[in-house]
Amino acid sequence: MHNQLSSTTYQLNDRWAIIIGVPIISFVVPLLFFEEQLWPDWQHYLQAWVVSFLFTISYWLSTRAIVLYFRRRWPEFSRTMKRIVLTGFWIALTYFFLSRLIKGAILVLGIHPEHNPNITDIDYNTASILIIALVWSIYEAVFMYERWRDSLLEAEQLRRENIQSQLDGLKSQVNPHFLFNSLNTLVYLIPEDPTRAVQFVERMAKVYRYILEIQNKPLISLGEELTFLKSYFFLLQARFGDNLRVEFDTPVCSSVQWQVVPLALQLLLENVIKHNIISSDKPLTITCRVEADSFIMINNLQRKHQVSPGTQVGLQNIMNRYAFFTDRTVIINETAEHFSVILPLLPPPQPAA
Repeated sequence: MHNQLSSTTYQLNDRWAIIIGVPIISFVVPLLFFEEQLWPDWQHYLQAWVVSFLFTISYWLSTRAIVLYFRRRWPEFSRTMKRIVLTGFWIALTYFFLSRLIKGAILVLGIHPEHNPNITDIDYNTASILIIALVWSIYEAVFMYERWRDSLLEAEQLRRENIQSQLDGLKSQVNPHFLFNSLNTLVYLIPEDPTRAVQFVERMAKVYRYILEIQNKPLISLGEELTFLKSYFFLLQARFGDNLRVEFDTPVCSSVQWQVVPLALQLLLENVIKHNIISSDKPLTITCRVEADSFIMINNLQRKHQVSPGTQVGLQNIMNRYAFFTDRTVIINETAEHFSVILPLLPPPQPAA
């Protein structure tokens, strides 16, 4: 954060604030503090405005220089009190000498307006202090805003970096997880039907090739992911037969239009199989459909009484990865009869103009 604040300070562009602010303050001060009248004696007021302008520009630039000096030196939040105290001390000291220097210069130049006996030194000091306080407050408020904004940006950057590191870790977990489940299925299949076991290995190779190809892709089209899911379902059906049924209601246009995080649908399918009974007495039916800008996977709920400890790659994996790309959340609904997960579908990136 220190570097961000320093760069913001050094690149401060307040030229227009000075160009506009100084003339306006110089114009208002004689009216408010020195009983000057704009009409009918506008020439006298012009002289008063020139004097006010000299004081205002001097106070503004000196205050600005002091504020920026201490801001560069101590931009940290922990040193705010020290910075403000020293800034105030040097502003007061500078004002003491600068006010006398300007008064002397005005007398030498002979542009001092006619003195009003009702105006005292207290009035002059009050006007000067208010100008300095206004300028100091403006710069301090801008600095505090920039520091607050930079802290938010840094927090967001750290959040995204943290999620990215989680994403990289989660991706590395998917392959072993998939391989473990596939080998488990193959172990079941080899003694029962060697020919189907060979077909299973061929399909497994195709599925695994897909996983390797999308390793570095942050997002994948819904159509590609559905094609992969159907191939993956073939591997599962080799184990469960007709006891596992998957129904697809996904229009082709939606498959092309939307994107999802890679392997999200596979993990949803694995999660359903892991937590539900699949047997001839209790077949498991999974429905996949697209509604508006969401993908829904829903299954009849027949939860296992005992579930073996998982590898923590499941719904949390999907939610963490989606959090990296969108503020929309993954929605999980459970009733006595059904369990469903709703994934937000993401629009494809816009081509560069």
